Amino acid sequence: MPKGVAKVDLPSKICLTCSRPFSWRKKWAHCWDEVKYCSKRCRGNRSASVSLLKK
Repeated sequence: MPKGVAKVDLPSKICLTCSRPFSWRKKWAHCWDEVKYCSKRCRGNRSASVSLLKK
């Protein structure tokens, strides 16, 4: 029997900066509801994308 969950069965979200889908990671298990960005790079560039959306 394989352990764990198949990757296709994991929850996913859309990154607010790059609009790409990203999947659940074990390190996000305790804060998945609060995760908004797929990477540190997108989190760092969030102000650029927000300012583009406001124009």
